[in-house]
This record gives sequence, structure tokens and C-alpha cells, in this order.
Amino acid sequence: MKRKNILFALMICVLFLAGGCARPEQGAKNRETKGMKIAAAIFPAWDWTGNVLGENPAGAELTLLLDNGVDLHSFQPSAKDILTISNADLFIYVGGESDQWVTDALKQAANPNIRILKMLDSVGDRAKAEETVEGMQAESEVDEEEGAYDEHIWLSLRNASAVTDAICTQLSGLDPEHKEVYRKNADAYKEKLAALDEQYTKETTDAPVRTLLFGDRFPFRYLTEDYGLNYYAAFSGCSAETEATFETISFLARKCDELGLKSILTIDGNDQRIAETIVKSTQSKDQQILRLDSLQSVTAKDIAEGTTYLSVMEKNLNVLMQALEVK
Repeated sequence: MKRKNILFALMICVLFLAGGCARPEQGAKNRETKGMKIAAAIFPAWDWTGNVLGENPAGAELTLLLDNGVDLHSFQPSAKDILTISNADLFIYVGGESDQWVTDALKQAANPNIRILKMLDSVGDRAKAEETVEGMQAESEVDEEEGAYDEHIWLSLRNASAVTDAICTQLSGLDPEHKEVYRKNADAYKEKLAALDEQYTKETTDAPVRTLLFGDRFPFRYLTEDYGLNYYAAFSGCSAETEATFETISFLARKCDELGLKSILTIDGNDQRIAETIVKSTQSKDQQILRLDSLQSVTAKDIAEGTTYLSVMEKNLNVLMQALEVK
């Protein structure tokens, strides 16, 4: 997915030319007086980091960049975001095609010792290339790089555990004095992830239905692979398409009839028009429309009201059980 980086690059140049040579010293002073600074690009990484920090013995400053409901595919950093990254001791981001802006941002980092945690690297060979399944509508703009990784690694509880370990390692390197605290916190959080993963496994193993059908984008590949589920969808997870063709609608409606599916899924942040059109195109025209949360639209307001990674994944399990007709 190509990004329009020209204006972004110009913004960075203006930002740092305006700041002059004093910014690195100021950044170092802030780090010394306020503790380590951590910037997380997306909500899941922010939440995992908060759990590893626990009661935050070093007084770390943890900042979430994407907190206004805009997902990573359309995110363009502000000048404030660039400054936050520039002065960070640790920056955590996904590392997929949607993060092309990060390269330019890191070139201008005021902290020469900034640590970078690329989440896709943290999951190793569990990172999967994007795939197009039967019936999925191709992008109208043919500018996707072949072999690009599916970025939505956070939608696997097992990947979450791997990244939590990586976060613990980075925090321990920055603050060795409290490394045992971070390890204890990480292990306790991983136990919660494992318990929910076990619940997902239990509920999906003997589910009457083994196929999900999305009248929407599909960012849940890692989740479906974890539990051996099949899927069909209108678009890939990173697609920018908003209108489905007649052929796509017809294919998904036929699949719904063929498999006897009683549910059609959508994701957070999108309307239901495509799913509603699919329902109208089926023979029975009575499928329920369910919504799975891809954790790409979490806002500061949601966080203030108590939203966590685990709470969203627990709700997703309940929706999944309805879609798989688990009683």
C-alpha cells in the first residue's frame, strides 16, 4: 500500500529545522527527569505495555499515537506525533506497509539511543503474507507489493503473548533495576492471554459451523488460523475499497446459501451496507449481521470507559460463538 509521503517528509523537515540543535539536549533532560518515554502506535501494543509496566516503578511516560478512532491504514502522524516518537526511548509499531511513514520519522529521532520494537518481527514465522481467497474483490489500484505481510497480528492471542515478551525484554533493557518486576507482570498477563486462548479453543473445536463470511474487510486471518476456521470476505484486511461489485455480492450470497450460514459478519468502524445487500441476495434473506471488533478504532474515550485488549477479545469470542452457532 503506497503512502503519500511527500507532504509528510516536508513536514518532518520543517519541524526539525525549526527545532534546531537544542532539541536533543531537551529530550535528554526530559528523559532524565521524567523517566523513560514509550510511544506505542496502536492500542493493543499500548495496552500490553501498560500491563508489563504494572504499577510503573520507573515512572515511565506511555503514549498512544492512534487514539482518535483512525485505523493504521489511514493514519498520518501529526507534528506532535513526530515529536513524541523523536524523543522516545522506546517506539513500538506494527512494521507493515501502513507504517511506511515511520522510516522518515525515525531518521529525525532526537534520541540517538531510541529502541525500536517492530511487532511483525516479534512474532517470527507466525507472520503471514497477505492472501486473497476465492471471491475476494481485488484492489482497484494495483499498487500493493507482492508478498506483503498481513499486519493484523494483534488479533491472535498467541501473537499477543509473543509481543508481550518482546516488550518485557525492551523495558528490562531500558530499566534493568526493575527487570524482575517487568518479567513478573509479563508472565501474569500472559497467563490471562493463555486462559482466553484456551477458552477460544474450547468453544471453536466442536463448533457446528467452521466458516465465517464477512461482508466487509477481513483482518482476522491470524485468529481464524489459530482455531482452524475457514472464511470468505468481500475485501482483504488492508483493502481501501468501500463498494463491492455485483460479482462479489453474488458470490458471497451463494456461499451463504450453500453453507447454510445464519450470520454475516462486519468489523468495527464500517457501516453494514454490503452485509445488508448480501442478506437481501440470499435465498432466505434472514441472516443476522454480527460485528467483530478488529481493535483498529479504539479511542481515548473508549479507554477512559475501561476498554482493554482482553475485554474486546472476550466480546469477540461471544460474537464468534453466535456466528459458529455454539450453544
